[in-house]
Amino acid sequence: MKQPFPFSAIVGQEEMKQAMILTAIDPSIGGVLVFGDRGTGKSTAVRALAALLPPIMAVQGCPVNSAKPADVPDWAVLDTETLVEMPTPVVDLPLGATEDRVTGALDIEKALTKGEKAFQPGLLARANRGYLYIDEVNLLEDHIVDLLLDVAQSGENVVEREGLSIRHAARFVLVGSGNPEEGELRPQLLDRFGLSVEVASPKDIATRVEVIKRRDAFDNDNTAFMLRWQAEDAAIRDRILTARKALTQLKTADKTLHDVAELCLALGSDGLRGELTLLKAARAYAAWRNDTALTRAHVKDMAPMALRHRLRRDPLDEAGSGTRVARIVEETLG
Repeated sequence: MKQPFPFSAIVGQEEMKQAMILTAIDPSIGGVLVFGDRGTGKSTAVRALAALLPPIMAVQGCPVNSAKPADVPDWAVLDTETLVEMPTPVVDLPLGATEDRVTGALDIEKALTKGEKAFQPGLLARANRGYLYIDEVNLLEDHIVDLLLDVAQSGENVVEREGLSIRHAARFVLVGSGNPEEGELRPQLLDRFGLSVEVASPKDIATRVEVIKRRDAFDNDNTAFMLRWQAEDAAIRDRILTARKALTQLKTADKTLHDVAELCLALGSDGLRGELTLLKAARAYAAWRNDTALTRAHVKDMAPMALRHRLRRDPLDEAGSGTRVARIVEETLG
């Protein structure tokens, strides 16, 4: 099976790559929404992220990737409590997926052949402790959106139907991509994404030529191309692990917290989720840069991707949310 295009080989789109790296450092940031033109590497970046993520330890055979035997749900009958290393799961949620496929349902085969009432886990079980990716997220059916909102809020998937009463952990980083020309995202789901980035096709010839060269090498000289870039991916993976450890030692001064709150008030972001997300993103960014303390500079750098999707829409402002955030950041924090 052909491996995904390497994350480090993606040309440009630095903000998108940075956002995904930050969620790998601190998954509690809450996920990434990537909106932009077709063919700008959105899906490629998400699939490349799977090879970049550090592995996790999980109970062997556990359908929800439990970190320890005590976390294995009652309905999952396992023969062992052995912990094994496994890749961080990155699960695709197709647009046409049914609710049963997403949440899980009665195992029909066992019911018919053995007369047993057993649970067949769905995509949410597979994605636990990993990533759930939705391409064209703005076209997702409303009842699936409602379901995702419930799970994102509680961190738990609850199935109560067909005589089943099932609960299991469902904590994942939600990554969505889409083209804004094809429809807007519901505000409730939009708010569940920690970070938001906007991508566009490169405008200069040199960058476009480099994209063509790398894609051509990936397709026609795959072995040499992968050898060249896998080392770069490994370096990023090691840096993510280092940043995770540094995150717990990072110092945050009260004046920086004041900057975060002042900025969110100036932007008019609803609730307090904006402050919390901006703080987490700025801390992950500081750890990624190997800085020992959180500063105003980190907050300013992270504000656009943490807050642009939380602004109230202004129909008279044609500059776009990213430009509005940058302008207000400069006015507020200098």
